[in-house]
Amino acid sequence: MELSELVVLLSDDGKPIGTAPKSSVHSSETPLHLAFSCHLFNEAGEVLVTRRALSKATWPGVWTNSFCGHPGVDESFEDTITRRAVRELGATVTAIEPILPDFRYRAVDASGVVENEVCPVFRATLVGEVNPSEDEVGEFAWVQPTALATAVKATPFAFSPWLVMQLAQWPGATEGAH
Repeated sequence: MELSELVVLLSDDGKPIGTAPKSSVHSSETPLHLAFSCHLFNEAGEVLVTRRALSKATWPGVWTNSFCGHPGVDESFEDTITRRAVRELGATVTAIEPILPDFRYRAVDASGVVENEVCPVFRATLVGEVNPSEDEVGEFAWVQPTALATAVKATPFAFSPWLVMQLAQWPGATEGAH
């Protein structure tokens, strides 16, 4: 995480109302802020799932979507996704498209830290290989979308709450790359 990284704070109706340092936002009283989530597919139609690094402040060691993050001030989602794919996964992505543009969630980690985000969800296609950053990703796996959906339904506690909610709301979650 860059020390100067800012997150965009939002009013309850989703309008920007200011910024705050990312390091100060996530607490037991996290204000509503802007984020994104991305599901990365390969040419075989598999989706990348990642296990959050054990050093992460929230949901350490939990399996989740491919990558996520916070857009910078006046940064487009496409630019953010491209930037975070490189930072978290050492990857280049293409064919970025929204799948749940209005996704919003609030979840509380076992430590009491709250995520409270307007978090549009995207899919993208990998170009080349992934080389994850150790401070972001502990493990990763390419899986068939139907296998991921089955695993999340069977053991939702093993996955991030946002992934569980996203798959429940995403009608095409079991479809591979197109």
